[in-house]
Amino acid sequence: MPDEDVPRADRRSPVGKPVIRGDPDITGQTPAEAVQFDPDDPDSVALAADTVARFATNSVGDDDHVYVLRGAAACAALVRGVGSYKTAAERTDGAATVSFIRKWARVHDLPRSVRLHVARGDIAPTAAKHIARLAGEARFHLAWAVLDADLTVREVRAIASTVDDDTPIEQALRAHGVEPGHLDVDLSLDAYCELRRQAALEGRPPGAVIADALAAYAPDRYD
Repeated sequence: MPDEDVPRADRRSPVGKPVIRGDPDITGQTPAEAVQFDPDDPDSVALAADTVARFATNSVGDDDHVYVLRGAAACAALVRGVGSYKTAAERTDGAATVSFIRKWARVHDLPRSVRLHVARGDIAPTAAKHIARLAGEARFHLAWAVLDADLTVREVRAIASTVDDDTPIEQALRAHGVEPGHLDVDLSLDAYCELRRQAALEGRPPGAVIADALAAYAPDRYD
């Protein structure tokens, strides 16, 4: 049985649905404007195949995070629609390889909290590819390290490879100068004073008080 108190490290929303791409507050696109791919609709699967082919051969949109997320969505929907990575690659007439489709389909399957940072440009799509190689909590640890430690894509790739070789994510991060769990935050003066007051009264460090407050949130409320 999965632990319901632990945030899921994979996608909850249906494959191909533009949950983030269709949020105007993030991308400027409405749900009606964002391309949606339905793996159960042959015409939509054909559109996904065409989108993947163009995505694989066009580097113009590499810095357009919404464009990249659309390509990743097309990869995921195409695979789901045709049943295998090999058949998906064949549907692109050789434009995309099995490896290419697998990498970007995994990006589409990242949890919403991580995909949001990709859409906003906080995490480079090329870094997201390596984050998506990992499973479970390691995905979150590496994604948040990108934000907090300003990791380069090269560093993200190296850390992901180390974890793939069975090194614990915490150890891999520390080897690259990242202290897991460390975060600098700015609080309002009132919140800061209350945090310090509560921590002093309980005889605990401020981080423990913050952790307890976060525990009151339902972890899957947003994913």
